[in-house]
Amino acid sequence: MKLHKFGLVLSILAYVAAAQAEPAATITVASTTSTEQSGLFGYLLPHFTEATNIVVKVVAVGTGQALDIGRRGDADVVFVHDRPAEDKFMSEGQGVKRFDVMYNDFVIVGPKSDPAHVAGDKDVVEALRKIAAAKAPFISRGDRSGTHEAELRLWKQAGIDVAAVKADWYREIGQGMGPALNMASSSNAYLLSDRGTWLSFKNRGELAILTEGDKRLFNQYGVMLVNPEKHPAVKAKEGQAFIDWLISPMGQQSIASYKVAGEQLFFPDAPH
Repeated sequence: MKLHKFGLVLSILAYVAAAQAEPAATITVASTTSTEQSGLFGYLLPHFTEATNIVVKVVAVGTGQALDIGRRGDADVVFVHDRPAEDKFMSEGQGVKRFDVMYNDFVIVGPKSDPAHVAGDKDVVEALRKIAAAKAPFISRGDRSGTHEAELRLWKQAGIDVAAVKADWYREIGQGMGPALNMASSSNAYLLSDRGTWLSFKNRGELAILTEGDKRLFNQYGVMLVNPEKHPAVKAKEGQAFIDWLISPMGQQSIASYKVAGEQLFFPDAPH
């Protein structure tokens, strides 16, 4: 009998330990393809789960789509990189509060043969004008992502109406950063990429960074809790815990420590 009771106690203790080991909750984060395809989330999220016992499910899409997922209440948090679109999301009351998290920059990559002669240009607008003048192949994500919106703003500043040349040298593919890089590599085309995904990209072929360093290529990432007053199913407590961790010294250090081939991909800049 005593052995039976002892065994029962052990079983209960094992059950309690297993229950405590179970994640407290799972949250959904709608985010950009760059945070996933750069490998950042694969590195970052285990650290968050270890610290909080909360598991994160990531829906990686373009920023425009990520914000729409938030508008439908199908995510608890949005983590994106298109400030005008983020400000619109907040003005609609869809988010609770926006926080800067980190930044990197965009670069123009293209074939090493560089038919448009943009290598070394610090002026990204002038580089785009040269690409258009040369009618050199250019791949656009065309997916309403933060990268796509940034690209369109730069073409506008360059005075180029890309809508008029889509059937010619300019090709929109409606896909994420990884597929866009693969297509540019296979066709020796130019494109605008976030630096993080580029550094993680293995299938470079003849591609190289040709234009970088213009302040207009700055790429800020922000995070927002989806408003639970509009969407009662939002896991506000757990979602805010994710945001709080991202902007905490621990989360910021985790972001800073993610490197590929010794090179840092993202630079934390949350306000303290």
